[in-house]
Amino acid sequence: MINNFEDLDVWKECRNLRKQVSVVLKSFPSEEKYRMIDQLIRASRSITANIAEGHGRFHYQENIQFCRQARGSLSETLDHFICAFDEKYITKDQLIIFRDQYNLCLKILNGYIAYLQKMKLIESTKSKPLTPSTTT
Repeated sequence: MINNFEDLDVWKECRNLRKQVSVVLKSFPSEEKYRMIDQLIRASRSITANIAEGHGRFHYQENIQFCRQARGSLSETLDHFICAFDEKYITKDQLIIFRDQYNLCLKILNGYIAYLQKMKLIESTKSKPLTPSTTT
């Protein structure tokens, strides 16, 4: 049963990704503190924050929009990790592990968005008034 956003599998998995980012950032050089480190922290935190905010809106369309924002932040985080690899701040193995986590989060997030879209459609068909053509 889903009581709050913390019960969502998508939020849990994206939280794991966010925690993975935090661990890796501890090894970055200090000159990146206000550049790449700050960008990665904000992008990775934005993923779970948008999922939580969307869930709190209690309307399917708004939830979908916030989940799309989360998906954008997820992709932004991957881009920063690719940049970190290019700058030799992380290894190829670290990038592969992160990419696997990214792909899992993306798959679950896309599934959640599809579910919300389906529920929105079901809700919209229930609230349509009967027209003369549907009553005969």
